[in-house]
Amino acid sequence: MLAGQLRKETRLAVPDWLLNLVSFQAGWWTIVLSAAAGRPVLGMAFVAALLAWHLTRVRPRPGEWLLIGLTTLAGLAFESLLQATGWVTYAGSGLTSWLAPLWMAALWANFASTLNVSLRPLQSRPWLAAGLGALGGPAAYWGGAQLGAMTFHDPLAGLAALATAWAMLTPVLLALAARLDGRTER
Repeated sequence: MLAGQLRKETRLAVPDWLLNLVSFQAGWWTIVLSAAAGRPVLGMAFVAALLAWHLTRVRPRPGEWLLIGLTTLAGLAFESLLQATGWVTYAGSGLTSWLAPLWMAALWANFASTLNVSLRPLQSRPWLAAGLGALGGPAAYWGGAQLGAMTFHDPLAGLAALATAWAMLTPVLLALAARLDGRTER
């Protein structure tokens, strides 16, 4: 019995936050590259599978569903505002000039899966979250533009606007995540 228990304890256990981070990155790359190639459905299907797997691993599940849904809706509204005002154009947005493509919503759903796992330590550090949002948000858009998934109409102004928006959005979304997760400690 002791030998069996020892074998279980010596297995390499990958921390949840690391699995979540790798999953998020795999989803981001898959969506962006598939959108740039004109096949965004592939990336969206991959992220749907990642989210299904994510939802089997988290508790409380209803709060996480709601977090993903609200974040996705807020993200789609934000991306649609960016496109409608002419800051950016997304690959595959030919149906309307104002509504961001659904692959952008999938990116937001993918991001939402990190808020209570790999980004959890930032929930109690809103200023750090704002700073990282101001850097990471625009960097992701810049990367997406370099890969052909989107175009900036005025890159410098667009990146500055994104830095400001993500500095505000990141702490707000992390606070929402903590609230929906049912935790009260901060």
